Amino acid sequence: MSARVAVLVFPGTNSESETVRICRDVGLDAESVHWSNAGRLPSYAAYVLPGGFAYEDRIRAGAISAHDPMMDYVIEAAGEGKLVLGICNGAQILLEAGLVPGTAAVRKPTAAFTRNAPSGKFVCKHVHIKLAIDPARCAITAALPNGAVIPAWAAHGEGRLAANAEHLDEITLGSHLAFVYAHADGTVDDRAVPNGSALGCAGLTNKKGNVLAIMPHPERDAWNFNHPDVWRNDRASGDILAPSGGATLLRAFAHAVRAL
Repeated sequence: MSARVAVLVFPGTNSESETVRICRDVGLDAESVHWSNAGRLPSYAAYVLPGGFAYEDRIRAGAISAHDPMMDYVIEAAGEGKLVLGICNGAQILLEAGLVPGTAAVRKPTAAFTRNAPSGKFVCKHVHIKLAIDPARCAITAALPNGAVIPAWAAHGEGRLAANAEHLDEITLGSHLAFVYAHADGTVDDRAVPNGSALGCAGLTNKKGNVLAIMPHPERDAWNFNHPDVWRNDRASGDILAPSGGATLLRAFAHAVRAL
């Protein structure tokens, strides 16, 4: 199977260029695919839904895009076991499409990434996310160490996981809570959560573990030029990607794609 990766572009998507670039810099054959070329999607091995404001986030972030014909192909591909990674707006779309946590029928979401709390305002903040599952539970995280802590940038107005108590229990008991917000040393508490997200959720995976949705942007803390600690820790490495930066997750994604 080809390791070609499609980066989906909906009307309003705005992070496709850097997403394609980070995918290429971790060794993947990636290119953007616009909504008008959705018919090309079956030929790709894996899919990334990047950040942005697809369909202007009308109704609720990701709600309209979840019903775009592009998602017909992604839903079918996810059912076949292909890898799907959603970042920020992409995560919202995957949740609205019901691909994560995947505890009900597709396009029948049981939770939402909704307005941040308590301020209700857009959050732009450097954060860390911690792997909260056995790495092997999700194919995309399988190459990460236990409890991996990954730096990223939270940049969203609707990133708070919300669901009723029953569905939050489903997420917890089904090991769908892939990432939680944490401090840089891996400590987990409410102060690390930038948006009031239930369970401290920063990322969800589905039953099969082939779909991963994360709210913060790891690609915005990936290269030496945008990694905050590069001048202290990573400048001498010679790698364009900061070894301790957010590209850690994208490298794990690339490892999983190559293993297909």
